[in-house]
Amino acid sequence: MTHRITVIGTGYLGATHAACMAELGFEVLGVDVDPGKIAKLADGQVPIFEPELEPLLRKHVETGRLRFTTSYDEAAEFGDVHFVCVGTPQRDGEYAADLSYVDAAVEALASRMTRPALIVGKSTVPVGTASRLAARIASLTTADVELAWNPEFLREGFAVEDTLRPDRLVLGVRSERAERILREVYAPIVAGGVPVIVCDFATAELVKTAANSFLATKLSFINAMAELCDATGADVSILADAIGYDARIGRRYLDAGLGYGGGCIPKDLRGFMARAGELGAEEVLTLLREVDQINLNRRQKVVDLCAEVLGNRWVGSKVAVLGAAFKPNTDDIRDSPALNVAGRIHLHGALVSVYDPKANENARRSFPTLRYADSVMDACRGAHVVLHLTEWPEFRELDPVVLGDVVADRQVIDARNCLDRQAWRTAGWTYRGLGRP
Repeated sequence: MTHRITVIGTGYLGATHAACMAELGFEVLGVDVDPGKIAKLADGQVPIFEPELEPLLRKHVETGRLRFTTSYDEAAEFGDVHFVCVGTPQRDGEYAADLSYVDAAVEALASRMTRPALIVGKSTVPVGTASRLAARIASLTTADVELAWNPEFLREGFAVEDTLRPDRLVLGVRSERAERILREVYAPIVAGGVPVIVCDFATAELVKTAANSFLATKLSFINAMAELCDATGADVSILADAIGYDARIGRRYLDAGLGYGGGCIPKDLRGFMARAGELGAEEVLTLLREVDQINLNRRQKVVDLCAEVLGNRWVGSKVAVLGAAFKPNTDDIRDSPALNVAGRIHLHGALVSVYDPKANENARRSFPTLRYADSVMDACRGAHVVLHLTEWPEFRELDPVVLGDVVADRQVIDARNCLDRQAWRTAGWTYRGLGRP
């Protein structure tokens, strides 16, 4: 059986999933309540920067395999499998997830369904959400409509690769029928040897938040070690290499520096904390609260180091900030450590000039009081200190000799610990890393 697929929500997750399902050979209908977004997508334009996504989406819009609509009536009539990919941001003033978009999408869809179908949640939600939604679906339609939960594990900058060639598929189901349908949808991927984990709703919901919380814990651990290295003269990069050879630990996510940000790990960690508190899991809550605090402290650490380099003379000092996105290969500035540091330094009275290869425009809309440069050279001209805050390849490949000719003082703070320390020092720069002597 060839299933027709709808994707509810066409943001970062939804647009990627829709394009990739079309790439697997399905007829796909993307659904969103935002007419402007739908119009752009229908024209083959992606409103975010994500490598490989726009050409893939445009390809399948042109073939007719991928279409977009604002109509839930059309979606209910068209689809056999409906993937819910709407956002679950933090509630204002709270750590808990805002599930209003998920609830609204499921209600709008289920209330219109008149034939058998499978609704598949991909949004990151607190444990217990799927069971609640399954009961709600049953109350909204008499058709044979089931719910399954299939969490996403996309890394920004690698979203297409992670969708088409994931490291695992998690299927939270309550029936053999739901499992069979999902295996049929993902058959081309499973044929490539991708592991499939079949489980209950609660486990499927926990996998995503547990994974992100573990990664956050690993990052905060090595950043805590960086503090110890600063106090003792040890080198955290060599320390990470040494412990990373232990197969039980591994080297990935052991890069000390400014810490994590973005729209997933911080949100998921805090949502996990909130749900753990509701369920009385105090040890989980205590652990994750400390992980979050260590991460946030890294931002102030860089500000303090900048003050030290400038001799506590903020007013009249020019600070060049290389990076605005929370990580390379994206224009996403949500909870960006780089912009947070830039904003704090600006509030101290320094003149801050920011350059990012892709995120300047998004940053300008959110932080209009900062200055935005069109190039590295423009950002660094006359700077008293250069801050390397997002590890874009073009920053790692900078020639410190050439850059040294445009700055006022050859001082660099490598908050990502990935510049060639010796090359910069040989070029006459005072190099400062985090947890590096």
